[in-house]
Amino acid sequence: EDAAKLVAARGRLMQGCQTGGAMVSVAAEERVVREAIGTSEVSIAGLNGPKQTVISGDEDAVKRVQAHFDEQGVKTTELQVSHAFHSVHMESMLGAFESVAEGCTFSPARIPVVSNVTGERATDSDLSSPSYWARQVREAVRFVDGMTTLREEGVGTYIECGPRGVLSAM
Repeated sequence: EDAAKLVAARGRLMQGCQTGGAMVSVAAEERVVREAIGTSEVSIAGLNGPKQTVISGDEDAVKRVQAHFDEQGVKTTELQVSHAFHSVHMESMLGAFESVAEGCTFSPARIPVVSNVTGERATDSDLSSPSYWARQVREAVRFVDGMTTLREEGVGTYIECGPRGVLSAM
């Protein structure tokens, strides 16, 4: 029941955030993309593969970073999104979302969980912290780091659940 409450609040609060942002996938590693950003108006939103970084933020600023990579012949893809997720555009909801999480009861994980916030195994302390769940909204999704951790721990079979199987290939 609390998990459903948290998921519903996240979706509702995100939809109430500032619109008009943009997200772009760049075929480059995080370090290279981070160096090119140079502004607080653009955030690293996701690390989907070793050389697949998603940026998010104010549309004009994101388009400038995209143009920089396009001029260098680096493949970029504009993502069709309603909001600039995992960017400064989400900050207006963080306090309210953390308050919802504070009203939830958390239990220790029954199976190990790899965090896409850190890319490492999550602790029970992480998973029961309202601030951890707020970080999930704002910080980059470190998918590639999580996959690396799973591989290092001997996991050899993966299932991607979602509308399109794009991350598994990366």
